[in-house]
Amino acid sequence: MNDQNKNSGDQSKQILQPAGWAQPRGYANGVAASGRQVFVAGQIGWNAQCQFESDDFVDQVRQTLLNIKAVLAEAGAGPEHITRMTWYLVDKREYIARGREVGAVYREVLGQHYAIAMSAVQVVALMEDRAKVEIEVTAVV
Repeated sequence: MNDQNKNSGDQSKQILQPAGWAQPRGYANGVAASGRQVFVAGQIGWNAQCQFESDDFVDQVRQTLLNIKAVLAEAGAGPEHITRMTWYLVDKREYIARGREVGAVYREVLGQHYAIAMSAVQVVALMEDRAKVEIEVTAVV
């Protein structure tokens, strides 16, 4: 167990990194945290009026992350409190091909917070036909 809080910005989070494991890039293998739990339902890339402003994948990722930040703020939380993030993608190839752009948008919206246990899965479809990504989050304040 690694007790570093590198990039977490929150001393109540502990990165779990087994000895001898390769260091992950952009996420943590596991996170332990104490505090009030905040659960953010799956957010998609539409605006506050439930309207899509773009069908571009990266634009939808940006809006999805902005939506997550807005919901977290309602609990007095921010990106530094995120402990778990699950991405649901309709096209994993687009996610991989546009990884640099996704990373840039992630840093733009959420900052350099990588002490997050992340998963990404490809799904056949999302409930909203125009949605290309859905992300759900758990945070601990």
